[in-house]
Amino acid sequence: MAKDRLAVLAAIIEQGVIPVFYHPDVELCINVIQACANGGAKCIEFTNRGDFAWEVFKEVNKHFKKADPSVIMGVGSVIDAPTAALYIANGANFVVGPLLNAEVAKVCNRHCIPYSPGCGSATEVNTAHELGCEIVKIFPGMSVGGPEFVKNILGPMPWTKLMPTGGVDPTEESLTKWYKAGIVASGIGSKLITKEVLAAKDFGAIEKKVAETIAIIKKIRGK
Repeated sequence: MAKDRLAVLAAIIEQGVIPVFYHPDVELCINVIQACANGGAKCIEFTNRGDFAWEVFKEVNKHFKKADPSVIMGVGSVIDAPTAALYIANGANFVVGPLLNAEVAKVCNRHCIPYSPGCGSATEVNTAHELGCEIVKIFPGMSVGGPEFVKNILGPMPWTKLMPTGGVDPTEESLTKWYKAGIVASGIGSKLITKEVLAAKDFGAIEKKVAETIAIIKKIRGK
């Protein structure tokens, strides 16, 4: 059974950065996700991007339910309701997509699972709100306007909680621009978990980078 919806949303906001990751090897995924968790990022977005990705997700999620129940596994790159249902049945605690799909929202709401659809306009953000989405993903973050887009959305809709993916770097300069603009969280993939680190299986470096990124976000937030 998935974790409480409100608890998941609170954890995402508190954490501030969501590592976005996929690999077909179960053992590697487990090591990477544990490194992220050790660095303070308990919420992980596993992207649905490879053949049989859901089977990898299932095995990884089953592992953490026993080994470290504090890990909150979510799924990303979801574009249709059947895929969302498949991952929810296998324990996904939140669902993220590159686009807005009303049927995905309905499936998630039926199971009280947070859904963060990718939006790139005020109309899409508003529609996501109407569909019950508490945290709206901005995607692709930099391509739709970057931090200025966030400011322009929050002007007329200050209640909006935005989470960009694409164009957010794990550096103080980049993170400062985004968080000062008003985002509540961000998704970062290969710039946080690099190909070089994965090739070297340097899980300690992943833990360190995640911890440093979270520390920067806390500093920006004044915590």
